[in-house]
Amino acid sequence: MNSVRKMAATIAAAAVVSGTSMVTACAPQPADVGLLTADGVTRASVHTADYSAQLEAFNASARKLGTTLLADGGDSSNGNVVSSPASLLIALSMLRAGASGATAAEMDSTLGLPAEGRDEAMNALLASLEKFDGDPGSVDEDDPPRKPVMHAANGLFIDKGVPTGEDFLATLAKHFGTGVYPVNFKDEAVTKPTIDRWVSRNTGGRIKEAPAPYDSDNTFSLLNALYFAAAWQEPFDASDTWDAPFTKASGEVINTPTMHSSVTMAYAEAPGWKAVDLPYAEGFVMRLVLPDGGASGSDGPAAVSAEVLGEVAGGLSSAPLDMVHLQLPKWDHKTTFDLRKVFETLGLNQMLATDKDFNDIQPDMKMTQAAQAANITVAEKGTVASAVTQLNAAASSALIPERELILDRPFHYQIVHVETGMPLFTGWVADPR
Repeated sequence: MNSVRKMAATIAAAAVVSGTSMVTACAPQPADVGLLTADGVTRASVHTADYSAQLEAFNASARKLGTTLLADGGDSSNGNVVSSPASLLIALSMLRAGASGATAAEMDSTLGLPAEGRDEAMNALLASLEKFDGDPGSVDEDDPPRKPVMHAANGLFIDKGVPTGEDFLATLAKHFGTGVYPVNFKDEAVTKPTIDRWVSRNTGGRIKEAPAPYDSDNTFSLLNALYFAAAWQEPFDASDTWDAPFTKASGEVINTPTMHSSVTMAYAEAPGWKAVDLPYAEGFVMRLVLPDGGASGSDGPAAVSAEVLGEVAGGLSSAPLDMVHLQLPKWDHKTTFDLRKVFETLGLNQMLATDKDFNDIQPDMKMTQAAQAANITVAEKGTVASAVTQLNAAASSALIPERELILDRPFHYQIVHVETGMPLFTGWVADPR
């Protein structure tokens, strides 16, 4: 090999709550760098129906990642956490495409990735999200669109002085619909603004900079950005929003702006929880999960484990539609994470330590940083959310609601893509203020 040089990998996971779109070869590119793609390789055409088992494995993996992120809490100081397990899963899947040996085996086992058809199934997931793709910059966030904007973008920035594996490039082109941007990491004055512009553009400006600190010694930076913006199927009437009590886990009672409505939606309950799928105008729902036991017994995000979320998903998938009276606070939260800590908690130690198992990406590449930034705004008209990883039944007022869900204490939420069941964003509301 050439002189032993440790190649650095920065995986930046960005989840933007406002729409999801994938940066593909035809997506807007940084003005000062070109997109390098594999010669003669075209995006494979796949369908979600052909990969149902693999997609369910991805959903289980995302639930595990989501609960681990919420338990970590990131930089939250008040118990409110928002994350994008989907953004992290997509970023890790791209990294897995270039992994080998013990690291590949560890990632498959720890994350529960499909043994066969992994890249094809991720291609199918990304393609299904592309049906809602749009420009985050065109969204009026005070009036979210009835047709959701779900923008997912992948950006891989590599040092132009370091060779990138041809097989890795071919996999990116065939299954992720993207390539890499060659840059000079030593030239921070050019490269940092280039990466930050990519982040800002693909999150509609909700996230201005890549979440990991810039390091000129890096030679590889993988980012995924998700942006989601959508109106509720039935918007909340602003005249039905008023301050209502919310009991925090400590037992403290606060008053916070709270929305009220009666909506037809899927409702399920079991010992330990109640849940609904609050529909957006098309294609997505906000899953709201209220643990039993009151605020003092909710025990924070840990009260809703990955196993419970799987039970909730199964219960809601077969639940009949009910008229539900919903009391839902408004919130506007943001969180950043040091993902290396999250990976250690998951047990991805080989992935963090190896300087050999990513040779198919770059020679002697070693991960140096991993971070995610996410945010979400929930109000009467709809939801806007975003994230970066560097890795909503017609209601009639004449009907009397048969069910109610009063979210007046800490609760869990997800934004779920209906076709695939993928939880794109997940969070915990400890204090809506």
